[in-house]
Amino acid sequence: MDLVIRDAEVVDGSGAPSYRADVVVEGGRITAIVKEAAAAGCQRPRARRELDAEGLVLAPGFIDMHAHSDLALLRDPEHTAKAAQGVTLEVLGQDGLSYAPVDDSALAEVRRAITGWNGYGEDIDFTWRSVGEYLDRLDHGFDGEGIAVNAAYLVPQGTVRMLAMGWEDREATPQELDHMRELVAAGLLEGAVGMSSGLTYTPGMYAKDAELTELCRVVASYGGYYCPHHRSYGAGALQAYEEMVALTREAGCALHLAHATMNFGVNKGRAPELLTLLDDALATGADITLDTYPYTPGCTTLVAMLPSWASEGGPEAVLTRLADEETAERIRHHMEVVGADGCHGVPIEWDTIEISGVTDPALSSYVGRTIAQSADAHGEDPWVTARRLLLADRLGSTILQHVGHEENVRTIMRHRVHTGGSDGILRGDKPHPRAYGTFPHYLGRYVRELGVLSLEECVAHLTSRPAARLRLPDRGLVREGHRADLVLFDPATVAAGSTYEAPRTLPTGIPYVLVDGRFVIEDGRRTDVLAGRAIRRSG
Repeated sequence: MDLVIRDAEVVDGSGAPSYRADVVVEGGRITAIVKEAAAAGCQRPRARRELDAEGLVLAPGFIDMHAHSDLALLRDPEHTAKAAQGVTLEVLGQDGLSYAPVDDSALAEVRRAITGWNGYGEDIDFTWRSVGEYLDRLDHGFDGEGIAVNAAYLVPQGTVRMLAMGWEDREATPQELDHMRELVAAGLLEGAVGMSSGLTYTPGMYAKDAELTELCRVVASYGGYYCPHHRSYGAGALQAYEEMVALTREAGCALHLAHATMNFGVNKGRAPELLTLLDDALATGADITLDTYPYTPGCTTLVAMLPSWASEGGPEAVLTRLADEETAERIRHHMEVVGADGCHGVPIEWDTIEISGVTDPALSSYVGRTIAQSADAHGEDPWVTARRLLLADRLGSTILQHVGHEENVRTIMRHRVHTGGSDGILRGDKPHPRAYGTFPHYLGRYVRELGVLSLEECVAHLTSRPAARLRLPDRGLVREGHRADLVLFDPATVAAGSTYEAPRTLPTGIPYVLVDGRFVIEDGRRTDVLAGRAIRRSG
């Protein structure tokens, strides 16, 4: 045997009560589970390595259902931001914008569009164009050895639309829709697990429901799921959720709601209304899951706050409009008075918009301050500050948006179809602490300190539920025959180290993490193991 983990308190991911056991790992799989081995006095399993897990919980590795590590996995072999949290699988291609499928022109455009999420990628060799080639690149990883953790991929609908018809705000022609169908089908055949959308991001937001429904029919035909960042998390949030439920029911497609929450003042205390909507749909046969992160602020790019009409044509067109005084005034009016669709239909409150990162180091003085604070320091209107930063940083600035409500966060995480997703943006001088802390924060804050979830229930949310959504029959549970993607943590001390002041601080209380039966975290430190691979759609 390769490894025996002795006397662990096994929380197996099913939600069932924990039990004490020895767990045997061989060839990357769990080959035996001997319950209450010491107490029973039986012949205990032996192995080349035996790990004493007294006082530790053994659980399946955590699955991050909403990750933005699309380039990070290829630039950072350590990837401790996720490995140290116990994450053994991330789902990439989120919010409708990522790097496959593309041609040369679309790749250049998407790199510009999501610089704030992943950097421009000047340190990446973009050898791929198709989804399959990107997954192959993940498999190869670093010097052919792989990547830090496993990764699955969603076909990004916004990138597909960009590739088929550019950045135009109009309905697709029948030929363009056929092209998009072909691109989605090809991505799924090559291993993607579903399709994502960013319906407050251009160009994906220009798609009407009929177009999205047709693409979801393709996703359903391959057994995938649709993961929308829907059209509003603010004014009209419930209507936006209803739209996604109805659309996927019409298409016969499974639905996974990305970072599903209810934000802004108009939605304070309204999470039960969302859950009633979902419960009614589930009761009539809908296939729905969702993910959330256990924090109240959101995180995105500053340019995402602009009205969609201002982003038509792509990044260069945005910069041209911002540079024009008359057009810039129209943008300001939509943002501050009307409520831009980029800001979820709510008039922007500049004191909630904190700059978390810039691409130009000369602009670092803006980081950690709200737009309102920087404007006060310059003695000017907040829009003047925001516009200057957008132009100077060429749309690359990221933000924290302080618009969430703790009671909504707690209410939604209790729901039976809830899973965990960090939505972690790893770039920037001051990233959201969720990128480094989501999973230990669930265990330390919401299990141990607050008792919002039991330990067994929380682990199920972070393991078996997402594995079931991804249709992974041998992951997400501590079971004989399952892949040995495992995490050992101390339930008395596990906690997120990351804070808003020090967001890259690693968690505590997670001494061991295994990917495919190999230690990627050992004695609390990152090893040099690269056991992660692309996880392709099954069935």
